[in-house]
Amino acid sequence: MVNRNRRNFKKTIAYYISDYGYGHAARSVAMIRELLEKEPSLHIIICHSFAIPFLKNSLPFKQVSIREVLTDIGYFLKKQSLEPDKAKLKESFDIFFKDWKSKMEKEEDFLISNKVDIVISDISPLPFEAATKAGIPSIGISNFTWYSAYELLLDKERLERLKQAYERMTSFFLLAGNNERNWLGDKRDFSFFSRKIEDEKVEEILDRVNPSRKKTVIFFGLGMKINHINVSSLPIWDSKDCVFIVSSNVRMEGDNVFSIPADETESQHYIAASDLVITKAGWGTVSEAVVYDVPLLLLNRDGMKEDQNTIAFVLKHALGEVMEWEEFLDFRYERGKRERKTSNEFRNQVDVIVDELLLFLF
Repeated sequence: MVNRNRRNFKKTIAYYISDYGYGHAARSVAMIRELLEKEPSLHIIICHSFAIPFLKNSLPFKQVSIREVLTDIGYFLKKQSLEPDKAKLKESFDIFFKDWKSKMEKEEDFLISNKVDIVISDISPLPFEAATKAGIPSIGISNFTWYSAYELLLDKERLERLKQAYERMTSFFLLAGNNERNWLGDKRDFSFFSRKIEDEKVEEILDRVNPSRKKTVIFFGLGMKINHINVSSLPIWDSKDCVFIVSSNVRMEGDNVFSIPADETESQHYIAASDLVITKAGWGTVSEAVVYDVPLLLLNRDGMKEDQNTIAFVLKHALGEVMEWEEFLDFRYERGKRERKTSNEFRNQVDVIVDELLLFLF
């Protein structure tokens, strides 16, 4: 229980964040920073478990408290692969939903005892039923739901449990690339948003990795939860006149390879400093690349509906290209083959989304 004294706070938000990787946490950081910048009197209780140190370092504000709770299960991948492990997913799904009724009772008690005014979820199914029973409005913010993400991976009976949860949303703020069913309740469409950057930090990164400004800077990241793939033998590292920025979990060393420090929380600066981003189609990384006008090379994964929707959006708006993992295993970057940075039509909508959220509170 949090039960922080509310005397200095006008409203309390319970902000649920998916436990799968850092992408949901990073974009929630962008949202929470903007919320507090526009309305400093808010009290925000983050409900989450996976990336708590990251969230604490990113949001060192007195208005933010963190409640550790498992919010969802995410994906499971096969060994040395980007493909989903259906058997492991089913097993974990059943464990998570086994005591669902008691979970709902616990969440309802938490919301009531902390006098929560509104629930926001990106995009855990955990709070919606409890919020409904407590008479509290709830907003989902995402480019997908776990219902749609699992449609190709789980049977109808399991999917029905997720459907029942998401149908309790008061409103759904849909992000770029979504391809969701017609959920009940209010729906609003937005494009991309991300954490903001400081131009000076981007220049500092370039001074370190590309001081002459004559090389192509390539960001390579598969996501912080994908650390089981050996990429050290890939020919991509031998690409001529290229330097690489890699996430801290990528096991690769070389004179032209620069690893983001493990304690770095503001990785959006490294993406903004790049000329090309090579990644799986995770929305958070894609959004940061798009917002900062960096072309994308997306690595395709079969069975991941969320990925397919994001890829379709990127291709439709000429924001990048897609490549199969098997093809990427032999890939070298050729300078000039892919265009360097050019401005696109999408801007950071974090302020627009927050303005809409605040209308639910004031």
